[in-house]
Amino acid sequence: MGSHKASSSRVFIEVFIGICFVWQSFALEVDKNQTAQLLVNASEAVARPIPETLFGIFFEEINHAGAGGLWAELISNRGFEAGGQSTPSNIDPWSIIGDESFLILSTDRSSCFERNTVALRMDVLCDNQGTKVCPAGGVGVYNPGFWGMNIEKGKTYKVVFHVRSSTSINLSLALAGSNGMPLLASANISASASDVSSWTKMEVLLQAGGTNHNSRIQLTTTQKGVIWFDQFSAMPLDTHMEHGFRNDLFQMLAEIKPRFLRFPGGSFVEGEWLTNAFRWKETVGPWEERPGHFNDAWKYWTDDGLGYFEFLQLAEDLGALPVWVFNGGLSHKDQVETLSVPPFVKETLDGIEFARGDPDSTWGSVRAAMGHPEPFDLRYVAVGNQDCWKKNYRGNYLKFYDSIKHAYPDMQIISNCDGSSGQLDHPADLYDFHIYTSASNMFSTAHKFDQVSRSGPKAFISEYCVTGKDAGKGSLLAALAEAAFLLGLEKNSDVVAMASSAPLFMNANDRSFTPNTIVFNSSQLYGTPRYWMQSLFTESSGATLLGSTLKSTSTLLVTSAILWKDSANEKDFIRLKAVNFGNSSINLKISVGGFDTNTIQLSSSSKTVLTSGNLMDENSFQQPKKVSPKQIPLKSAGKDMELILAPYSFTSFDLLEQHIGSQDGEKLIHLQDPNTKKGSEGKDEQSYR
Repeated sequence: MGSHKASSSRVFIEVFIGICFVWQSFALEVDKNQTAQLLVNASEAVARPIPETLFGIFFEEINHAGAGGLWAELISNRGFEAGGQSTPSNIDPWSIIGDESFLILSTDRSSCFERNTVALRMDVLCDNQGTKVCPAGGVGVYNPGFWGMNIEKGKTYKVVFHVRSSTSINLSLALAGSNGMPLLASANISASASDVSSWTKMEVLLQAGGTNHNSRIQLTTTQKGVIWFDQFSAMPLDTHMEHGFRNDLFQMLAEIKPRFLRFPGGSFVEGEWLTNAFRWKETVGPWEERPGHFNDAWKYWTDDGLGYFEFLQLAEDLGALPVWVFNGGLSHKDQVETLSVPPFVKETLDGIEFARGDPDSTWGSVRAAMGHPEPFDLRYVAVGNQDCWKKNYRGNYLKFYDSIKHAYPDMQIISNCDGSSGQLDHPADLYDFHIYTSASNMFSTAHKFDQVSRSGPKAFISEYCVTGKDAGKGSLLAALAEAAFLLGLEKNSDVVAMASSAPLFMNANDRSFTPNTIVFNSSQLYGTPRYWMQSLFTESSGATLLGSTLKSTSTLLVTSAILWKDSANEKDFIRLKAVNFGNSSINLKISVGGFDTNTIQLSSSSKTVLTSGNLMDENSFQQPKKVSPKQIPLKSAGKDMELILAPYSFTSFDLLEQHIGSQDGEKLIHLQDPNTKKGSEGKDEQSYR
């Protein structure tokens, strides 16, 4: 594919002009009858194992991805701490039910929770009899959650709250429509003064009798008195494995088979200021005792129900390796001097012990008390996020590196500094590489790692994203450019160990950053074209990269070839992938040879195509699969084929590899993941690119 480089600059300028002015004439090609030939060498001598970890996901608390998203908690600001520990505090989105002449709401620092001292005080001035009678429906408070709660008929919701009063209480707890009607589920809660004279935990199961996607939870009373409330929770019982993850969003993640989960950020890790950075110790233990914090990077409060433990659990549930990004003593606007960073190092070592320590260790015992006595499989940690340019990063990094390697020699440590252009000036197992750019630049970056040194730390492409006008809210154009980039990473997987896009989730009511991979609201979701593009790479991690050579009249074509095994039926497939980034069809001739035995034939092929009628087509709640892969059988499959690649398309071919006259279970290629055992020696690296 070296021929691509000779004229790429001219073509990419044309691509950019076409994008800006006339989408349908994007990527002008002089010759409308494009041809290409892909030669695939299936010989073990030139094959190379792809890392088991190559493609994964990156979760950041942005766009209400967790709070109001993947984390299934329905109540927003459940402890009334969104304004911090001072009073009066910000209780938004909690609101009053009834006339203010009947009810006074305030906050004080009377809670029983040491780290969550703010409580809501409700002074009820009316009664069920006498001169000031309460309205028929009572007075109280309601919470609409995150832009409305999704309540579904037949489902059960567990509601927990803490209450205190000097008098008896008679409350009505309900799930209702956005204006209080209709009532979807309700329960009466009565207690004597002695029962609630000190803080008391109430637990109620509510089964919904109807469906409303824009609901609220409410507490009302018609009895005069003073009542304090604190630490509310409302969650459906049917979360994934009862681990608290919203089922439909979890399944979307599971279906793209991520091999790792990078968390929890991103800028969320750093914070605008260190005082608002993510601190793992404040996100573990009972949810009622977590103080929460203001996510000043993305400007909203999070109760930290989705904390360090839950991220580790999420990775385990997905069958992915956790990659913990911790704060290196730096934020966007302040940083700790290297001489003062040891407390941050100690906190990180404690965090690793929480994940990996024995259940009787100091922090391992905290994990065990949360229901997970077995250690989590934490192998990767990253020191900070996009911090390499900051004054104290290298000094701080070395403090972390030395201490972690001393305590955990096997831990893979990721540096923020880019090692793709030259050797790092400090030790690292991997280096972080981020790319946010236009579609044309992303496409050209498919060859970025062709000339990178084959020695030294490997690359972790932890954030890639097409941005700007090219991207829209998640366009076909952006997905095609990113697909070409991933094909380049796949072919350079000897120097690229891991890759993930950014961001992952977006609540449609908080579009702080676009585009994203999955968009949702309280009851709906869809994958952007990027999501469906990534679904065509689900078999790449742990597969075998085959040697391939492309000869083409088009400079807007990128291809790759892998061998993968379908674990469901133990069958081997050769998968060929091609991105046509131009506006002309390409007649592609494919020849597969180099088999190490003469008993191989290829058959039972299928073709999957991701394309659409317009480059800027997007998916939506109304058309969730407008841009999604379409699979069709190939009529003629074999070692030699001729196919048409549609304009602006990403195409994947699966060719079933069959052994003629051999016993079932015979293997063509025996290679190991380079992270565990070395494969064959003496391979021609140029044949991959």
